[in-house]
Amino acid sequence: MAIDAKTVMKLRSRTGLGMMECKAALEATGGDEEAAIEKLRKELGDKMNERSGRAASEGTIAVATSGNSVALIVLTSETDFAAKNDTFRAAAQKIADMAIKGGDGDVTVTPDMQALIDNLRITIKENISFARGVKLTGGKVGSYVHHNGKVGVAIAGEGDLSDDLLKGLSQHLVAADGKGQWPLPLGIDSSSIPADKLAEATATATAEAAASGKPAQIIPKIVEGKLRKWTDENTLMGQIYIREMDAKKPVRDYVPKGAKITAFKRFEL
Repeated sequence: MAIDAKTVMKLRSRTGLGMMECKAALEATGGDEEAAIEKLRKELGDKMNERSGRAASEGTIAVATSGNSVALIVLTSETDFAAKNDTFRAAAQKIADMAIKGGDGDVTVTPDMQALIDNLRITIKENISFARGVKLTGGKVGSYVHHNGKVGVAIAGEGDLSDDLLKGLSQHLVAADGKGQWPLPLGIDSSSIPADKLAEATATATAEAAASGKPAQIIPKIVEGKLRKWTDENTLMGQIYIREMDAKKPVRDYVPKGAKITAFKRFEL
């Protein structure tokens, strides 16, 4: 069966594949466009499965907000070239938009999400995968994704929290990479620090205090002071707010009375 160029171009625009691949698929299916797409998906999908073991360390982060919920997802690729592809980024955004409709917590890949990913694997011809995702819900939510698409934060809280403050705290968490002045917070405040991390810090502070040569009766006070400083450095509420560095005030001083941050999640490629 002869396939005209217009029909081939239509299939090409839907799949992003080459003219010859599209023409061959249409010829094999008698010009049936949907059957040709299924044929291409199966044939090229099988080839892509052979590449599934290849490292996918590049990618992009996308965020979606709806009402009082925010979703943050990571879609990975083999190369940064693919990650910067407009089709790839649009698909990542669609997946985030789908994730916002699911339940809170870790995002589970749905069949619709997987179909988008499979199509990307076929058209871009790389190992493309959903790496991770989360959905948070609160009285107020905010987010920030760095301009390079490699680091993103979602945050939720309750009370009189402005959109600007939530964005600012998200930017603070993006900057808290452990390489500069701010380590990535272990928790929101002292009550949310993991028990093992607190035990480790306590043991270190106690050993340092004991080795200081100070009188035994003031060792507990020294340990208390060291732990207070360590807690401030390792919790969001205790860290110096990055947007107001000159003021040298902790984040807690910028959170209105009666309001609180309830959750945050930071993803980095």
